[in-house]
Amino acid sequence: MDDKNLMENILLLEKGACDLFMHGSIESSTSNVHQVFNTALNDALCMQDAIYDKMMAKGWYPTEQAEQNKINSVKQKFSAQ
Repeated sequence: MDDKNLMENILLLEKGACDLFMHGSIESSTSNVHQVFNTALNDALCMQDAIYDKMMAKGWYPTEQAEQNKINSVKQKFSAQ
């Protein structure tokens, strides 16, 4: 397994952890449990962001610019509601 695949796998695992922590926070029954899940979620999101930044720097997570007409179309769709 090369470094790119390894980083992709780590990013996917971290995204999964974020999902679990988010649902734990939403479903928690006490404020103490809610706070623990919120803290864990914040830490996991920071780690996910750091992994993403490293992948972006190496060109392993390419993104493309959204077309302005598509952005305007979505804005119009949701502002009309």
